[in-house]
Amino acid sequence: MAGDRSNAGDAAKKWAELSDRQRTLLLGAAAAELSLKIAALIDIKRRPAEQIRGPKALWRAAMVVNLLGPVSYFAFGRKR
Repeated sequence: MAGDRSNAGDAAKKWAELSDRQRTLLLGAAAAELSLKIAALIDIKRRPAEQIRGPKALWRAAMVVNLLGPVSYFAFGRKR
């Protein structure tokens, strides 16, 4: 059945089914990811292209990839 969640292996829980601790951890992780993404986008905008490995547009597009995009930019995208 399309609406039967038992096939999903209980991986998809509704917000109301989460414990307070799970909600707090999820919100904290989302806030951290959003903060990294915003910081990376600001850095890309302010930093001269000569100080970035690869095109700025590529790094902006990489921000779509959840946590991997911003972490990759800070680890590999900026020249030191």
